[in-house]
Amino acid sequence: MKSSFVLLAALVGLAVATPTLPVKKRQVTLEGNPFQGRTLHANGRYRQEVEAAAGNLTDPSLQEAALKVADVGTFLWLDTISTIESFESYLTETGENEIFGVVIYDLPGRDCAAKASNGELAVGEIDRYKSEYIDPIAAIIEAHPDIAIAAVIEPDSLPNLVTNSDLATCQQSAAGYREGVQYALSSLNFPNVAMYIDAGHGGWLGWDANLQPGAQELAAAYTGAGSPSSVRGFATNVAGWNAVQQVPGEFENAPDGQYNKAQDEDRYVTLFGAALAAAGMPNNAIVDTGRDGVTGLRDEWGDWCNVNGAGFGMRPTTSTVNSLMDAYVWVKPGGESDGTSDTSAARYDSFCGNPDAFKPSPEAGTWNQAYFEMLLKNANPPF
Repeated sequence: MKSSFVLLAALVGLAVATPTLPVKKRQVTLEGNPFQGRTLHANGRYRQEVEAAAGNLTDPSLQEAALKVADVGTFLWLDTISTIESFESYLTETGENEIFGVVIYDLPGRDCAAKASNGELAVGEIDRYKSEYIDPIAAIIEAHPDIAIAAVIEPDSLPNLVTNSDLATCQQSAAGYREGVQYALSSLNFPNVAMYIDAGHGGWLGWDANLQPGAQELAAAYTGAGSPSSVRGFATNVAGWNAVQQVPGEFENAPDGQYNKAQDEDRYVTLFGAALAAAGMPNNAIVDTGRDGVTGLRDEWGDWCNVNGAGFGMRPTTSTVNSLMDAYVWVKPGGESDGTSDTSAARYDSFCGNPDAFKPSPEAGTWNQAYFEMLLKNANPPF
């Protein structure tokens, strides 16, 4: 009897001492269109902002519509090193049949042709960008191979090097932009990630003189990074206002319209996609339709800041008008400002004071309740 008790105790002790093996997470491998069969995840950060905004509305019908916006899949912007702290908690809320959208946006000397979105890293701080920004993001993604992720890589950066090379700020930032984008592409090259390098929009790189140089700039980043298999193509109209299809285009009949055949994003994707393929880079696209519900509002095609009268646009979908387009997506969180209209602010940009810009507007990335309500009322299609 005693020996049986000893044996039992030994077995119990063995059971307690045996370590629990970690459950191996399933590996998501994205092939083809990563959005096909998946819904763009409605990230928790934007949901919180929209739900708070809905709570400030007194019109029941408008409040109901606002809560529907909270359910729309939207990209999460990692625009400072500090935002990485909450990235993992938002990421792990992603469902099995969803894809999480993230924007990589913190290059040294960021936004070299404007002031409204200047970043935290100074020109030359490429080592900080790598070690304090990209590396932690890569580590989080690597720890979650079971989550599908779509990443927009550094909005405005490479397009600025094509069209604003005359500016001293862009000349100083150029080397860091190229090195940083290549590092991001190589570091985030995981099977569960689809990367889209930002390519501006039709009114930026769509000009006849910009198409080929723009495609070559993106392709050089791609090949310089070792041609990562996770690079799917390019992103267009990020935080922009262009229609997917509009004939004639918003500025097609302008005196210089003859020099730009990319008068809507459909035509731009076709033209830039062809140039990109010729330059040796994958050419599938995603188009930001988050705020393009109303057109004809801008005085100039280059007016980018808090356009007055805008409305939410088409919801994220893979039902697109162009075979090169993987999906329409919401990259820019509608309601977050593009830049301040306060002329005394250090980051004031004159574009945010233009006649076609909404005023008053707070600093870039800050919530603007009045602007959100305008987007909601002018949504096309409506909520």
